[in-house]
Amino acid sequence: MGKKDVNQTKSVKNSIIEWIKVFGLAILLAFVITLFIKPTLVRGDSMLPTLHEDDYLIINKIGYKISEPKNGDVIVFKSDLEQNDGTNKDLVKRIIGVEGDKIVIKDGQVYVNDKLLDETYLSEGMYTQGDIDLVVPQGKLFVLGDNREVSLDSRYEQVGLVDVNDVEGKVFVRLYPFNHISLIK
Repeated sequence: MGKKDVNQTKSVKNSIIEWIKVFGLAILLAFVITLFIKPTLVRGDSMLPTLHEDDYLIINKIGYKISEPKNGDVIVFKSDLEQNDGTNKDLVKRIIGVEGDKIVIKDGQVYVNDKLLDETYLSEGMYTQGDIDLVVPQGKLFVLGDNREVSLDSRYEQVGLVDVNDVEGKVFVRLYPFNHISLIK
């Protein structure tokens, strides 16, 4: 074996090692990223006009590990509703009340702690059906969709109050469609 053959073998070996390092780093990076964020797709019209069908969202999975959920946050959570494949459905809704908040829905208006909620994110003339008067218990959240006419949310038995432990994360960016990329507030 000549000197040229030895150098070629070393070069191929070094190239293979470099490729293994690159793939290993990519896999490690992907794993770390999935610990902190999760992509999700909007299904349905319950969050119109804020979010639309097929919007691709990125949710922050660790935000509520270091801070508490706040009123107005848009979240993704596991529900007891089943999808066609038998798995539990993820829902996207807005937090209206956190533990200890008094929620009243009366005459189409939403009150939190006896103050009329200023809901600038709703479509003009949106009416909130329901007759609710409750205090959000410890470890629970009261959530509503922005499109109250079609949203299945905390007003209804099928969803009810959301357990804080079922929250997958806070929506922080709409990534697709590209012409509507934005931070979600």
